[in-house]
Amino acid sequence: MINTKCKICRRAGEKLFLKEEKCYTPKCPLTRKSYPPGVQKRGAEKKPRRALSEYGSQLAEKQKLKFFYLLRERQFKNYVKEALKGKGSDIISRLAEILELRLDNVVYRLGFAKSRSIARQLVSHGHIMVNGKKTNIPSRRLKVGDIIAIRPQSASKKIFQDIDIYFKKYQPPVWLELNKEKKEGKVIGKPQAQDIEVKTNLNAIIEFYSR
Repeated sequence: MINTKCKICRRAGEKLFLKEEKCYTPKCPLTRKSYPPGVQKRGAEKKPRRALSEYGSQLAEKQKLKFFYLLRERQFKNYVKEALKGKGSDIISRLAEILELRLDNVVYRLGFAKSRSIARQLVSHGHIMVNGKKTNIPSRRLKVGDIIAIRPQSASKKIFQDIDIYFKKYQPPVWLELNKEKKEGKVIGKPQAQDIEVKTNLNAIIEFYSR
């Protein structure tokens, strides 16, 4: 049975990397079934993707980004409304900054976890410290200068046992600095729209909530 997360990617028509390593293998359902989810008759032609209206396209972009960051509708809407307080291109940059600087996302982007869902669990279970203090709030907004680290008491846990091997080939985005030996990272800059890993039309999302 295909996991709900895999159906989300098939509906979006692209990989949102919600299933860790599986997304990079031939077992990825989107690789095997590039058509949208739904009942398929044996021998019938695969269901084509319908052309979307302007509203439908905006909705699809909004849903894609919301699922990518594992956010609830109200939470995502509030982020967009906050970004709308800016002006012109600042709105797009502000939205990217708000989404990327969530603690759970930064934990993932530093390579401490192989997916955002695992990163969220690590924070919720108290395995992560910010500026030397334990925190359990995945939505915490970080700022330039903040230091994020794995708690020393948690470093020996099974979930981190292969992290040194993973670190050998991992490089964080340019706005983050990673000390692989200390297993800690630092926010050294502000993320931009182009730093969002999934291809998305942020303007369409802004227009959707500006109606």
